[in-house]
Amino acid sequence: MRHLAPFVVVLLLLGACSDVPMAPPQPPAVDVTKTVASRLEPRAAVQMFIDVVNTVEPVAERECRLQSPQLNCDFRIVVDDTPGLPPNAFQTLDQTGRPVLAFTLAMLGEVRNADELAFVMSHEVAHHISGHLARQRQNADLGAVVFGELAGIAGQSSADQIRVAQQLGAAVGARSYSKEFELEADALGTIIAARAGFDPVHGAQFFFRIPDPGDRFLGSHPANAERVAVVQRTAAGL
Repeated sequence: MRHLAPFVVVLLLLGACSDVPMAPPQPPAVDVTKTVASRLEPRAAVQMFIDVVNTVEPVAERECRLQSPQLNCDFRIVVDDTPGLPPNAFQTLDQTGRPVLAFTLAMLGEVRNADELAFVMSHEVAHHISGHLARQRQNADLGAVVFGELAGIAGQSSADQIRVAQQLGAAVGARSYSKEFELEADALGTIIAARAGFDPVHGAQFFFRIPDPGDRFLGSHPANAERVAVVQRTAAGL
């Protein structure tokens, strides 16, 4: 994160930082029984974020320790206030290996209710628990090796040609299972959100307001309808 808005300091203190005492999880302050048709006011969006972080993070940590005890499960939840960034949420690791869940300001402006935010947050948690970053790196490394060898066999033996082939192979490898990873995260995210007291089916309505990636070749995300169906099936089995 390059910059954090002033209020983000408060969010981090009230959120996933383990060195700050956390209050017991409280029910979401936002009424999640109704869909909010329009964007929330900034103050309401910030309060909703705080409420959802305080409620989801302890559940996420517990699920992480149960399912992947070998991982660092001390989630840090941050907001990137860099101007102009599109709506986005993603999971990464800091230099110490601590899992980081990052949200752009535009993302906070897009969610309409606590169910949606909790589902998105739980989805990113699920990526970490499932080890998707490591698996994606492995796929990228394998793709680079395979494409590099194929370039050599085809007679493209110059260093530049092989380097281009390796870069292409890494890109193909990284995306080869990305759709499956997204669906896995949707399923596990549904479970985490539900165990935190949110309605993941209601939260998945967020997919209907974002562009549908369809089923593009080497696309990184599955079609929205497929994702919603996974959420509905998973929730029905809880």
